[in-house]
Amino acid sequence: MTALSVRDLHIHDYVHDREIVHGISFDLTPGRVVGIVGESGSGKTLTCRAALGILPEHFAITSGSVEIGGRDITGLSDADWTGLRGSTISAVFQDPASYLNPSIRVGAQIAEVVRVKLRVSRREARRRTLELLAAVHLRNPALVYQQYTYELSGGMLQRVLIAAAIAADPAVLIADEATTALDVIVQAEILDLLADLRERNGLALLVVSHDLAVIAQVCDEVLVLRDGEVVERGTTSDVLHDPQHEYTRLLIAEHEQYGLDKYLESTRATA
Repeated sequence: MTALSVRDLHIHDYVHDREIVHGISFDLTPGRVVGIVGESGSGKTLTCRAALGILPEHFAITSGSVEIGGRDITGLSDADWTGLRGSTISAVFQDPASYLNPSIRVGAQIAEVVRVKLRVSRREARRRTLELLAAVHLRNPALVYQQYTYELSGGMLQRVLIAAAIAADPAVLIADEATTALDVIVQAEILDLLADLRERNGLALLVVSHDLAVIAQVCDEVLVLRDGEVVERGTTSDVLHDPQHEYTRLLIAEHEQYGLDKYLESTRATA
């Protein structure tokens, strides 16, 4: 079954009375990784927010469809969404500190998600949280459980947020610019972690980034967005090695000096 299906999605901005997303379509199946790449304003994040049911107030889906696990999200109630988010579809965003409460220990925040979503006791929620912290490769889960956000590095905070996002074993995880604020080494570690979770848990991953090197590292398929439209799509290897659209070629040329060239050279060598 398709975990997430987006069909001919159109999103309108009613404040400026203009369409922002023009007919985006893709399918995401268990264990696969689809990447969406494009510059700021290309419609990447709005597409993600539509799939999560959290479009800003003045934006709306005007046509097309989004299905999660075969279920059309059109007309879902707040209660329906509460049941879906976290349990079936979850997300990790760019700034983890914005999604974590600095006055509550990080372990307690994840444990609360576990208790609500899985309906378990406090003791079981703590046990499960420690397992999750270990699963996202934090070296001392018991210590991290007791810490506050200010005591953790950006990479550690992103791992904590990923732990919370996978607490209820969702089928789909959206990573929207999840590594943008991290240095290159930590970014690579987080991407390896996401790939590991995909392999171990069969997660369907949607990776959204402006950085082609990120897309190159983890994605099976890529959509290139420009001004709300898909200008190119295909396997990541095909798109990066043999781009057909002028805009894709421009993106690749701009990114080669920032690490994409190393990926392209390594994949050519092993081809």
